[in-house]
Amino acid sequence: MLVLNGEADLPAPFREEGCVATVGVFDGVHLGHFHVLREVLSRAKASQMHPVMVTFADHPKSVLLGRAPATITSLQHRLLLFRRAGMEATLVLPFTPQLRALTAEEFTRRILLDGLGLRELVFGFDSKFGRNRDGNPQSLQPLSQALGFAITEVPPLCYHGRAISSSFIREAVQLGDLQTAASLLGRPVSVLGTVVPGTQRGRNLGFPTANLDLHHQLQPPPGVYAGLVRIPGEEDRQLLPAVINLGQRPTFPQAGEAVEVHLLNWQGGLYGRDLEVFFLQALRPEQAFSSTEALRTQIAVDVEQARHITSQAGQHWRIPGEFLPIEGTRAEELKDAN
Repeated sequence: MLVLNGEADLPAPFREEGCVATVGVFDGVHLGHFHVLREVLSRAKASQMHPVMVTFADHPKSVLLGRAPATITSLQHRLLLFRRAGMEATLVLPFTPQLRALTAEEFTRRILLDGLGLRELVFGFDSKFGRNRDGNPQSLQPLSQALGFAITEVPPLCYHGRAISSSFIREAVQLGDLQTAASLLGRPVSVLGTVVPGTQRGRNLGFPTANLDLHHQLQPPPGVYAGLVRIPGEEDRQLLPAVINLGQRPTFPQAGEAVEVHLLNWQGGLYGRDLEVFFLQALRPEQAFSSTEALRTQIAVDVEQARHITSQAGQHWRIPGEFLPIEGTRAEELKDAN
């Protein structure tokens, strides 16, 4: 996938051929977002044009309100998911005060038409852009007729009567409701992080861990989880079973907050590499142990539980599947939940 970094990379090399595009943060790249991306892909294929995503480096609320919600996915993770979805290109725009000042018409003319060669603009549920968020399918209809580009609006995808949204998923993740969050995402709750040096305590206990810098992403409540790990770039796309520990590590006072991943079937160095970590099931809450030996015993129990849970993951999640990046039966249940 081609990544265009800001207006400096415009006009796009495919401008003359034209594109079908959508605009938004798409935090989480959840099933509702994927519903929109599939429409972009379908219409681009039918018209033999390029499917393009236009997103923002930072959440617009960080400029508009001075603060933004905890992100479900970092920009790096979103780009990974856009590529998996089939986008040929993504334009990443820094949400600066100058960009904020553009009206929807100015944004459409300057960025989408002159910069990307827009032929069709796809709107998702409640999608708006431009100054005062005044750009929507209705307000831009006169401009589309005058300049000859089409507008398509995709209806919301709902789960038990509620539209799937990033805020819905944040609520579920913060409450530790992994099942609902996975149903909304079309994949288990996941984070992307870079392996950084740690304290080596896991290795000394006989269970070496990869310590992650999570790029400031939303994560489930503290505790121990069974999960799967993908190493982006690995040709076999293998998902590795893992035990994940989130929290303050209370057995070791003042150890600090950490995200530690113990891979069950892996040998080799991981420093500096990115790991995509999927949370399948909570095993136990965070707790302090009276000794390192007691902790070692409990970790061995955690590992066996995780082996059992992850060995059955294939019954619930097809790999790689149609959805992103692994598909489960829950995605099909949405048809009945609408």
